[in-house]
Amino acid sequence: MKPAHAFVAPTPFAAAERHVVAAPQPRPGFGETSGPGGRQRALAVGIVVLHLLGLWGLSQMQGLRRTVAQIAPVVVRLVAPAEPAKPQPAPPVAAPQLHAPAPLLIEAPLIAVAAAPAPPAVVAVPPPPPTVATAPAAPTPVFPVTPPPALKQVPASAVRYLKEPRMTVPLMSRRLRESGVVHLRIVVDLRGQPREITLARSSGFARLDEQALQDMRSARFVPQTENGQPVEWEVIAPMSYEVDR
Repeated sequence: MKPAHAFVAPTPFAAAERHVVAAPQPRPGFGETSGPGGRQRALAVGIVVLHLLGLWGLSQMQGLRRTVAQIAPVVVRLVAPAEPAKPQPAPPVAAPQLHAPAPLLIEAPLIAVAAAPAPPAVVAVPPPPPTVATAPAAPTPVFPVTPPPALKQVPASAVRYLKEPRMTVPLMSRRLRESGVVHLRIVVDLRGQPREITLARSSGFARLDEQALQDMRSARFVPQTENGQPVEWEVIAPMSYEVDR
């Protein structure tokens, strides 16, 4: 395949070459011959001229390139600005549904009709039953209640112990230096054992009072007699709790 012919723009070098080629050869002067020496001189002159022309063409090409670079059109592309986001339409607002008001029913007032008065009822009253004479009820017999015999009061000095109560001072009372006399009311049965023990007068310290009640439960007394028969008796017995100070 033959290569396609391309159009080549004429350059200063080609123009100079054509100019050199087209230049007429110097004629031999007066007394010079057209021999080999003259041809060599002409060829040397032509080479020098070609070099000069080449240098001149190179300088012209650089200037031409600067001129073309300055004259070259500047391509400016206009970029369209981005379109702003279109606001989305607001969602449609549902129209409120209007309901027809319910019909208002008005009840008619009730008119009370007075009823005719009823005829008075006729009540038959039975005759009273015959009275029967009843005998008076016998009176309820009242038996006299004899009070229990009073307990024999025995003074504290006349009390005799078969077993004396233990006297124990609480440890906390010892530490706090609590002292006092507890008076106890004691009811003694027929066998000489304490049947009931209560506080008659406090010592001023609850610990000592409670300890005295517990200590008296361990006591045993000599039974008391009256007309030769054993009886129950009571006494107010003092119990002294003293702490050495």
